[in-house]
Amino acid sequence: MSTQRIVVVDDDPTLLRVVSLRLEKEGFDVTAVDSAERALVAMELKLPDLVLTDLRMSGMDGLALFDAITRRHPSLPVIVMTAYGSIPDAVQATRKGVTGFIAKPFEARDLLDEIQRALSAHAPASGDGVSESWRAEILTRSPVMEALLREAKLVAGTEASVLIQGESGTGKELLARALHRASPRAEAPFVAVNCGAIPENLLESELFGYLKGAFTGAVRDSRGLFQSADGGTVFLDEIGDMPAPLQVKLLRALQDRTVRPIGATRDITIDVRIISATHRDLDVEMTEGRFREDLYYRLNVVSFQIPSLKERREDIPLLATRFLKTLSTRYGRTARTFAPEALALMMNASWPGNVRQLQNVVEKAVALSTDAVVSSAAIERAIRHQTEDVIPLDDAKKEFEREYLVRLLKQTRGNITNAARLAQRNRSEFYSLLHRHGLEPGDFKG
Repeated sequence: MSTQRIVVVDDDPTLLRVVSLRLEKEGFDVTAVDSAERALVAMELKLPDLVLTDLRMSGMDGLALFDAITRRHPSLPVIVMTAYGSIPDAVQATRKGVTGFIAKPFEARDLLDEIQRALSAHAPASGDGVSESWRAEILTRSPVMEALLREAKLVAGTEASVLIQGESGTGKELLARALHRASPRAEAPFVAVNCGAIPENLLESELFGYLKGAFTGAVRDSRGLFQSADGGTVFLDEIGDMPAPLQVKLLRALQDRTVRPIGATRDITIDVRIISATHRDLDVEMTEGRFREDLYYRLNVVSFQIPSLKERREDIPLLATRFLKTLSTRYGRTARTFAPEALALMMNASWPGNVRQLQNVVEKAVALSTDAVVSSAAIERAIRHQTEDVIPLDDAKKEFEREYLVRLLKQTRGNITNAARLAQRNRSEFYSLLHRHGLEPGDFKG
């Protein structure tokens, strides 16, 4: 089990030092700060497992800090300490949803017991017989990702087809592999195919196989990926790029649970679970006739939307540190940690390429680094080189469209009539655009 991290906040330097030393002696990784404002900064760089804060402090007090933490990290446990152990304080803290409340002066054992209760109550459920190794490749402290993974674990035990959506570089294949490992099919093959990377004239033979002599170059029988994955899982990545003629054949294979290799005269029964993924908006693809509606509903029995990296910024230090350790070993470098300024720089970057781009930036910084600590200059240089990379046109259009809609809604304070008029769209079209990007007009009112 990894060391659990605690942020301790108190403007009394003596008590701050005593509590911190006691917790470190118990094996916790402690970050001690003397104000709520500094606590929020520290949490941006490294999200803790728990926050222990004084109630009465100059500037932002403990309850205001709790409110700020809850807005950013709703599931993070917070324990409030106070020398004013009055009933009103306790009632107010409890009503706000504070995890624990302990009055000063307190015995060290009482504090440790309170901390253990809070950590145990907020620990992820271990599940029903499936070890947490199924999700080992997915490193996260994000409440959004944790909620997604809890749902994924429930779905993994079923035979439901799963559609994973999200921007390029968010880790859709990692989630697909995790679903397979948590499923009853875990011991059978997991076969991945990128529908957008294989030429159209080869994709059918790759998926369904062929017989010897079926076409020029077919010098032997080939089972195809569906037969190779029999009993296991087929992952169809970038399903939105699948050519229309092949969508018909895929639909038939899913409905009948059979495939017919090219050149064969009879069908072959298959037993596979389908997980598909795409960075495209399949609602738009269907509307414009590029993706079959019946195939969409066959694939999209359960869907997961992976958040972008900028929506889970608390994961950036964790991911960057894992990449740093792996890449330093691979390249034989001494780099073992990041300067605080380097972490801050990564926390504030936009990351249009998501986790894949973060890994690329860390790799460039490691390749150019000769010190044990990766500097902010190395990260800045690596990010600057990334700006020369071109993101896919579809991603650029989608990002611009969402930012444009947000700007309109802010300008009109959520007034749909005015926003639609400025966009030169009717209300129905404008509502469809908002739905596509998950925007609610009510969020911008006032």
